[in-house]
Amino acid sequence: MNLLVVGASGFLGGEVCRQAVAAGHRVVGTYHSTAVGVPGVAPRRLDVTDRAAVRELLTRVRPDAVVATPYRYDDWAVTADGAAHIAVAAAEVGARLVHLSSDALHAGRPTAYADDDVPTPLHAYGAAKAAAETAVRAVDPGAALVRTSLILGEGSKQIQLCRDALAGRATLFTDELRCPVHVADLAAAVLELVPGDYAGLLNVAGPDAVSRAELGVLVARHDGVDAGSLRTTTIAGAGLHRPAEVVLDSARAVGLLRTRLRGVAELYG
Repeated sequence: MNLLVVGASGFLGGEVCRQAVAAGHRVVGTYHSTAVGVPGVAPRRLDVTDRAAVRELLTRVRPDAVVATPYRYDDWAVTADGAAHIAVAAAEVGARLVHLSSDALHAGRPTAYADDDVPTPLHAYGAAKAAAETAVRAVDPGAALVRTSLILGEGSKQIQLCRDALAGRATLFTDELRCPVHVADLAAAVLELVPGDYAGLLNVAGPDAVSRAELGVLVARHDGVDAGSLRTTTIAGAGLHRPAEVVLDSARAVGLLRTRLRGVAELYG
């Protein structure tokens, strides 16, 4: 299979590339500023906000499938417009599209979110991810849209944040719940979806709902560090307006995929 990974220099995109190369696929990976560091991947520089450049690259590569992972937290043009440009170009060349979305588009509530729950974003990034989904679904109803949560693994920003909080350089929230997933599990799940015909939204996250502070305690235990130094607060205590309890129900993905989505208790317990 000829696979194009958009955002291949990112944490998840790099892991998708590594697993795809190991599986024998021909992989082209795009980057914007940081080079792709995965052996066996043909790197291509791409600005996803440039619609003409996106179309030109996909016309030249003619991929069988596209895995789209690009985002920039504070940049609507990358996160939303970029997703739309990729979807249009993929549809034009007849490529299967797997688009990566996020639990950040939910406002938070005491009950878990199903795959098809409507976005209720509280901040600009969540709104951009919601807009990206709307564009992708309008352009390509056959695309798979993966909603995921905090991505863990060595090199993960989430794990580094926990270590920073243990060192007194950051603070973790006790009331912000998520369902973390390991990058290897998420990448494997994404690659399972590539040759299939699943269309629409799919939650792909870990089975354990934990607060960021609880994740910090688990990381401390895993690293053999005293968790007593962990700096914590609440969202309100920090004076912020952001989603609190965002728990993804991934039962549909568990029934659909061979990949086992491990929880944080197994990974860091």
